Amino acid sequence: MSAGINNVVLVGRLTKDVNLRTTKNGTAVGTFTLAVDRSTKDAEGNREADYINCVIWNTKYSKKAENLATYAHKGSMIGITGSIQTRHYPGKDGKEVYVTEVMCHDFKLLESQRSQSGDYYSGYNAPQSGFNQAQGNQPQPTPQAPQAGNFSQQAGGWSTPAQPEPDINVSSDDLPF
Repeated sequence: MSAGINNVVLVGRLTKDVNLRTTKNGTAVGTFTLAVDRSTKDAEGNREADYINCVIWNTKYSKKAENLATYAHKGSMIGITGSIQTRHYPGKDGKEVYVTEVMCHDFKLLESQRSQSGDYYSGYNAPQSGFNQAQGNQPQPTPQAPQAGNFSQQAGGWSTPAQPEPDINVSSDDLPF
């Protein structure tokens, strides 16, 4: 008999924060539900999603469950790899309850903390293009890239921090390649 293949790769959003618990022997385990969009739409044109129950464990060598619970929150887009697991236990009425879930082996956060919170673009206004009437046909100065945490626009381009970073002079001899 040959070995089977049981690999799962999912990309979706957390439906709520990771539920982190600790077992009696002190191992952390996180449970979460991942909403994964289907590639098709329903009759009204709305995209449907599958809600997939997942489990992630800390191991002797990693704290993946704790890290996921710390850095990913409701609405976070994550990618996971793992395998399907089916288990069963006796229910309250005496009947066996079967549970199918994804045993998460690894995960990746697929968006920054700023974009998750919605703060990344707050206060962002695109610079005006074209010419300034007071300057005739003189082009506007090229806007500078926004600095981290400073997105307010001033006349003539983006504002910069009060103390700009000094220029770093690096020659090709300094590079390791």
